[in-house]
Amino acid sequence: MKGKIGLVVGLGAGYVLGTRAGRERYEQIKTQWLKLWHLDPVQKQVVRVQEIAKAQAAAVPGALWTGAVKVVKAVSNAGTAEQRFNSGVDAVKQAAGDVVDAASDATARGVEQADTTTAATQPAASRPAARKSTAKASGAAKKTTSEAE
Repeated sequence: MKGKIGLVVGLGAGYVLGTRAGRERYEQIKTQWLKLWHLDPVQKQVVRVQEIAKAQAAAVPGALWTGAVKVVKAVSNAGTAEQRFNSGVDAVKQAAGDVVDAASDATARGVEQADTTTAATQPAASRPAARKSTAKASGAAKKTTSEAE
C-alpha cells in the first residue's frame, strides 16, 4: 500500500513540476540528454554492455537445457520415490550451479571481448595499458643502462 501511495505522490509531483517547467524546459533537458547519449565514451560503454548481454544470452539457454535433461534422467532412474526425489534435488542443485557458472563465464568472455573491441578502437597512445607497459620498459632500460655503467 505504501508503494502505491508513493507512486501516486511521485506521479502527481512530476506532473505539477512538469507543467510548471513547460515545453521549453523539456526540450532543453531532452537536448542535453541526447548530447550526453551520443558522446563517444557513452557509446563505447553501450557497445560493451551489448556484447556482454549477447554472450550471456547465447550461453545460458544451453546450460538450462543440459540441466533439465540431467534432472529428468535423475528423476526417471529406478529406485524408491524418496531416492528419485533426492537424486532429482541433487540434479537441480548441480544444474543451478552449472547455469550460474555458464552465466559468469559468458560475462567474463563478454567483458574480454568488449575490452578487446574498446582497445582496438582506441589510439595506442590513449590506451592505459600501453602507457604502463611503455613506462615499465623504459624503467627497465634505465636500470640496465645504470647497471652497465
